[in-house]
Amino acid sequence: MIEEDIEIAIKVVVVGNGAVGKSSMIQRYCKGIFTKDYKKTIGVDFLERQISIDSKDIRLMLWDTAGQEEFDAITKSYYRGAQACVLAFSTTDRDSFEAIESWKRKVEAEVGSIPMVLVQNKIDLIDDAKMDSEETEKLAKKLHLRFYRTSVKDNVKVDDVFKYLATKYLKLIEKSGEEVGQQIGNNLDMFNAVASTNEKAKSKGNSKGNDEGVIQLDANKRKSQSKKNKGACVLL
Repeated sequence: MIEEDIEIAIKVVVVGNGAVGKSSMIQRYCKGIFTKDYKKTIGVDFLERQISIDSKDIRLMLWDTAGQEEFDAITKSYYRGAQACVLAFSTTDRDSFEAIESWKRKVEAEVGSIPMVLVQNKIDLIDDAKMDSEETEKLAKKLHLRFYRTSVKDNVKVDDVFKYLATKYLKLIEKSGEEVGQQIGNNLDMFNAVASTNEKAKSKGNSKGNDEGVIQLDANKRKSQSKKNKGACVLL
């Protein structure tokens, strides 16, 4: 059982090709805003939101990962410690749809089997769709994933995506025994440390133009952190 006084923290990674709406989805969910201007995520970005499910307070930590191949080495390291994942593709981008299975394999290679959901974004542009509904539903069945069609612009089904993942994760940890408290503590400690570091970098003008604080680790720092956190369920 989950201790009543433990804050439940869930790390959710949002993955998919570039320009499918990952950053916009997180902005919409966490801040209630939408901007049509596209700005490529460099490395990894994150926001958080507090919600309540079944009278339990939950802290969702949403990690927006770059979809471009050149950032692959950076973003893969941030899959580690994830407890849930959004696999996103765009209604107007056939390549992003066909890349979903590859994204799923990348995440599972780092964290194994975790709650996942398949999201078709930009359904407000359904007239320009590059795939039909039969194809998308077939993919969801093939991957055994819950499937949502969302419009970040019109705020359609965005909340449902994250509520589903949080609910599914809650059911898993109810059965997981005594390791839950330590796992949650590790998640919160690491998230707070990274957030603090990010804020300091931003205040010094090192955010490189990314409003929410891009996390970029050089190769040596990544190796050092990897050694320190080997075998632990943490946020890196």
